Amino acid sequence: MIKCHLARLMGEHKMRIADVARETGLSRNTITLLYRETAQKVDLVAIDKLCLLFDCELQELLEQVKTHNLA
Repeated sequence: MIKCHLARLMGEHKMRIADVARETGLSRNTITLLYRETAQKVDLVAIDKLCLLFDCELQELLEQVKTHNLA
């Protein structure tokens, strides 16, 4: 399972979804899905823009969490 830390990063930078959308050019829907961790797929350009915005490495934004259930 992939965990997205966008909500934490936004909180640390005191940013709202509208702020992130404005700064990155990403749609509010894309940001909301990542924020709520309900996204099923994400464009690599979106990930790159978020990493640039928050000046972070990929592993600070996304984390693979090991689960025992592979179903």
